Amino acid sequence: MAYGYWKCNKHNCNSVFELYFRKNQFQGEYTIFCGLRDVILFLEQFHISDEDVQYLKTVMPKAEPEFFQYLQSLDTKQLKLVAQKEGSVCFPRVPLICVEGPLALCQLIETTLLTLVNYASLVATNACRYRIAAGEDKTMLEFGLRRAQGPDGGLTASKYCYVGGFDASSNVLAGKMYGIPVRGTQAHSFVNAFSSLSELNPEIVHLETPTGKAFDIQSATVKYLDQVKVLLDTPDTHEGELASFIAYACSFPDQLLVLIDTYSTLSSGIANFLAVALALNDAGYKARGIRIDSGDLAYQSLVCYDKICKTSEHFNVAWFKTDISIVASNDIDEETLHSFKNQEHHLTAFGIGTNLVTCLNQPALGCVYKIVEIEGRPCMKLAQEIQKVTFPGKKKVFRFYGSKGNAILDLISKENEPSPKIGEQVLCRDPVIATKRAYCSPIKMENLLINVWGEKGCMQPIPTLQEVKSFVQQSLKTIRENVK
Repeated sequence: MAYGYWKCNKHNCNSVFELYFRKNQFQGEYTIFCGLRDVILFLEQFHISDEDVQYLKTVMPKAEPEFFQYLQSLDTKQLKLVAQKEGSVCFPRVPLICVEGPLALCQLIETTLLTLVNYASLVATNACRYRIAAGEDKTMLEFGLRRAQGPDGGLTASKYCYVGGFDASSNVLAGKMYGIPVRGTQAHSFVNAFSSLSELNPEIVHLETPTGKAFDIQSATVKYLDQVKVLLDTPDTHEGELASFIAYACSFPDQLLVLIDTYSTLSSGIANFLAVALALNDAGYKARGIRIDSGDLAYQSLVCYDKICKTSEHFNVAWFKTDISIVASNDIDEETLHSFKNQEHHLTAFGIGTNLVTCLNQPALGCVYKIVEIEGRPCMKLAQEIQKVTFPGKKKVFRFYGSKGNAILDLISKENEPSPKIGEQVLCRDPVIATKRAYCSPIKMENLLINVWGEKGCMQPIPTLQEVKSFVQQSLKTIRENVK
């Protein structure tokens, strides 16, 4: 298209494009806008190199040489961008980003902008919904890298799941690049790799305590296990599993979180874990917890917690009751999280991968990028489907708030229309449903579209990932509970 514009001498026509989506995801009532930071970084680095031109000449062999010279002269500082703040709660048909500048340049960046915003907003919203479904008191761990759509998709998922409300990720590269807390547990393969205590290296089982003393964790664990088996009536624990837990504890004495369902959660895993946890306690360390990856997660968490409490009381280790985490995994989705609220359980954390990062219920947001004005002339796309009709002209967007501080509506108006005023009554009309209208007098009003890019480049400080994450939660507080 850029070549077509250039051939027709329309490439420098001033145009306005809007990026927005047509309907909320997951049959929900809101979406979290993300990806703006990546858009700014893309604009800062935009450049068509000699190598790019050489390749383009092979796919466009009949294009005039001057066109390629034109491509290399493009400068994104010819563009103006206004956008909603990253992390904002947003709604259908309301522009997320408005781009103004030379027609061909605006068109060239379309696909990249859509790519950067679509999935980021989709997965951040999914993570936000999971967080709300689980509750603020639960620890949420993103385990999606191995199930994501390739390494780039996995990295993006880790980044924006964190923004959406997750606490940590198993993705070490995401931790390195973005400062996201990294958390993980052992896999079944680690447990399966051991068959007996004889496989333990005698040198590693002499654990160094925080005070620098040597501690024989294997002997202490075996001693405690004999007592735990009687206390919990679990006579048939698996020796290889116990060996794997001891080996893991030697490697991570202050971060021990083990997978207890390799053989039997209730008949072996929990008893073996508690024996190791008691030994670690004697050495001056606190075990982190257990992970359950199969079966009835709610029921098993209750039984495990009961066994933890019995052990805590019998051996007088009070912190077991409060500090040992019970993590659930196993293809958990939003519906599963809601179901836990309707049944008794003692799960304190969730490790979620597949359904979170693939957004299984709706794998695409469907953002679009449409021209709305060229050389001051409003443009409108008509369609058989009313949802695909575009709203012409450059716009302003205001969010109205009521007396309780909740957002009431977003008002879209033409740029040259008078701006609404606080306390003054405004007739607001639905852009699609003609009979849907209401008078509104805002108590508070916010201009949603702020300048983010211009002739000097970035016009706003680029927020950190933690700042965007915090703003998501702040923005969510402005919408009614029944909208969430």
